[in-house]
Amino acid sequence: MNIYVGNLAYSVTQDELRDVFGAYGEIASVNLITDRFTGQSKGFGFVEMPNNAEADAAIKALNDTPLKGRNLKVNQAKPRSERSSGRVSRW
Repeated sequence: MNIYVGNLAYSVTQDELRDVFGAYGEIASVNLITDRFTGQSKGFGFVEMPNNAEADAAIKALNDTPLKGRNLKVNQAKPRSERSSGRVSRW
């Protein structure tokens, strides 16, 4: 299951997210989203957990809990096709 993790402090690292979620089960990947020009974290990321039961337990346990002074927003990530781009086409 792909898990969205939002409201992250900009100082949170991929290793820290791996440690936090790893307490609930196996982690396939961790991806922090960064600005392509500055490399600065955008304050959200994704954690992939292959076991859905472990992923659900992590979501329930970690949503709205503090990490580095900010309460995490944790939920199942929506597939790209379901998200709107928020952009208006000029053509």
